[in-house]
This record gives sequence, structure tokens and C-alpha cells, in this order.
Amino acid sequence: MAESKPASEVNRRGFMADGLRVAGAVGLAGFAGFLAGRRGDAEEMVWQIDPDKCIACGNCATHCVLDESAVKCVHSFPMCGYCELCTGYFEPSPIALNTGAENQLCPTGAIQRKLIEEPYHEYTIDEPLCIGCGKCVKGCNAFGNGSLYLQVRHDRCKNCNQCQIAVACPSEALVRVPASDPYLLKPRKLTG
Repeated sequence: MAESKPASEVNRRGFMADGLRVAGAVGLAGFAGFLAGRRGDAEEMVWQIDPDKCIACGNCATHCVLDESAVKCVHSFPMCGYCELCTGYFEPSPIALNTGAENQLCPTGAIQRKLIEEPYHEYTIDEPLCIGCGKCVKGCNAFGNGSLYLQVRHDRCKNCNQCQIAVACPSEALVRVPASDPYLLKPRKLTG
């Protein structure tokens, strides 16, 4: 015949087991709340192109999940030399220094050239025409001062978790930056 235990011992064991279950549940709930709070505190991150790493390979124009790439050329006017022969605008050996399509480097005519005063010209980007191919950036970096560079425009970008342009980028120029400061502006390099 089995020996029975005193009622006080059974109650103590039940009390301890119940207490451990409650403590475990409270601990898990607290840890889950901590994680949820941390996720809420973390700043949203977005994709951007680091202009110092970008090699203007052309993948931005063809690998974006959007029909029209969210990457556009931007122009840093403080860096620009306002040259008559802008190697971001003209083919390397233009027929003439005019706005004729046969002389332009941009396949869509997205760069607008305007005479300021001889021999200075202003170059502006017509963003709806820009496809993010980087031809102007490559020309400006090769022979100019690098005032043209590519940036992700966040009014267009879907901020995909795995950006297809980032996957295809050979120089790993696409990086995550805080959404509160989403553009990586190219600083003017001082000489001297």
C-alpha cells in the first residue's frame, strides 16, 4: 500500500510549482516587452549610395525593382567648375560644344546646359528624364571634379529589405543610413 504524504507538504510543492510557472511567465512577458520596446526605439534605416564608393557601373538603371529606377543623378553646384567642356555632359570627343544630341553623353537628355557668361555654363538635372545610368557620373569623375553623383530618391524608393541594386553593386556602394538623414552628400574637396 502506498504511503500518503501530509497535506502541508503537497500544498508547499504545489505552491512552489505554481510560483515558478508565474515567475517564468512574467519573465517571458517582460523580455518580450523589452524586445518590442527596442524595436520601437530603433531608427528606421533606408538605402543610399555612398558617392565615394560608387563606380557608376550602370546597375542602378537596370537592377531596381521599379520600372524607372529610384536612383537619380544629383549635382553639387559648390563643387562644379561650370566648365564649357563638361565631361559629364559631353561625349569625350564631341563634334561641337553645343547642346546637339550627337554631342551629349546622357542617353535621355536629362542634363540641361545653360550659358551663364562666357565661358561658364550651368548644368542641371531634369530628374524625371534621368534613368540613373551613371554615364554622366563616370565622365565627371574621370575628367572633371566629381560634382555629378548618384543618390537614391526616397520619394520613389520602396526601401526593399534586400535591395536588388545593392545585391548587384560591384563596389558595395549601397549602404543603410538613418531615415532622418537619408542623403550622403559629396563634400567639396579642398586643395592646397
